[in-house]
Amino acid sequence: MGRVIIIMGSKADLPWAEKIRTYLEQFEIPVKMRIASAHKVPLRCFEIIKEYDEEDVVFITLAGRSNALSGFVDAQTHRPVIACPPYSDSFAGADIFSSLRMPSGVAPMVVLEPEAAALAAAKILALSDSRVQEKVMAYQTAHRERIIRDDQELSDG
Repeated sequence: MGRVIIIMGSKADLPWAEKIRTYLEQFEIPVKMRIASAHKVPLRCFEIIKEYDEEDVVFITLAGRSNALSGFVDAQTHRPVIACPPYSDSFAGADIFSSLRMPSGVAPMVVLEPEAAALAAAKILALSDSRVQEKVMAYQTAHRERIIRDDQELSDG
């Protein structure tokens, strides 16, 4: 069974990580949370990434301001990396560009919402886990049914 490793740039990112973990729990996906700044402790960050080399994992990286973490993690692993930087009003949200612009050969996916990051990780793990695949399908069905139900309520009213 696969799991998600959430790496935060600092403990300040914990509330955002907790949101992601809450959504992953809906898919019954195990989560491990770690803290390692690519700027401040790159060697420690590298060690953490390498701990999971032989496991079926998806990394979700969270770093505000200058998000070197997502690119650093992606460049050091062959496992999928999803960048989900916490939203900040600083710089009118322009700090997101540090998550979007990556050097060649570095390709973390960027997903802005915790729910979407969890769903993306679940879909990746569902490729090799039929139990997770069933949960993803049920999740998507519930969302479709809610839209249909909302439309019916509105049109009947």
